[in-house]
Amino acid sequence: MGLLDGKVAVVTGGGGGIGKAVAERYLAEGARGVVVVDNLAERADAVGRELGDRALGVCADVRSWADNLRVVETAVEAFGALDVYVGNAGIFDHAVHVADLTGPELEAGFDEIMAVNAKGCLLGVRAALEPLLASRGSVILTASWAGFRPAGGGVLYTMSKHAVVGLVRELAYELAPHVRVNGVAPGVAPTTLRGIESIGQGAKPSLMPGTEDALPLKRVPETADYAGIYAMLASPDASLMTGFVVEADSGLAVRGVARVAGGDHLAAGGGA
Repeated sequence: MGLLDGKVAVVTGGGGGIGKAVAERYLAEGARGVVVVDNLAERADAVGRELGDRALGVCADVRSWADNLRVVETAVEAFGALDVYVGNAGIFDHAVHVADLTGPELEAGFDEIMAVNAKGCLLGVRAALEPLLASRGSVILTASWAGFRPAGGGVLYTMSKHAVVGLVRELAYELAPHVRVNGVAPGVAPTTLRGIESIGQGAKPSLMPGTEDALPLKRVPETADYAGIYAMLASPDASLMTGFVVEADSGLAVRGVARVAGGDHLAAGGGA
């Protein structure tokens, strides 16, 4: 018996990283079907094939209402129901500071990152709402330890992940008792983070040398290390949990004062 026997799930941002690990864990826990969503068709197709007959890769843009609706309709048509919606798609800002962005860059960067990280979750949940109500299902959104504290990214990423934490709490309030809504706030993981295209950022590895030395647990977790939390939250074992965000940050929240606040570079004049 698995935690998710017979369940059907949608996992956005499932082409790699934590999202792919979650899809793999759901299948290992007995899920009847998992729809893996990625914004690149070749990656969605490849992951769908890799995960086998109970998985289906779908290319979609989470910023689009029509695409979100198509994803949900695909899941229901393929597997007959929808029990779990995992809103995991996201982009990073590579820790850029507000003073290092021009006004136009802030405007464009804000619109892009909020559309993916926050609006994508909101649209996805709304598209999935009717089948989730029918199954008395659950929603799990990927936040970040930057959703609670500074310095987990830059100003744009931190804002977007605070928005996700707020969305978890508001949706949990609005959808109770019919649909449970929770979140996971990962710390670091070895993956590639796509930046904000509108301000010229590309994809970069998520880890820097020495990352493990900043973690109280002194180990960089694998993406699969987070997947069990997503499985538990989607399972009957979490039947009493809604509106909760699990902080899985390798102890970052209790690290203490590691350095002074970073603003000294402003003394010589910041960006305009």
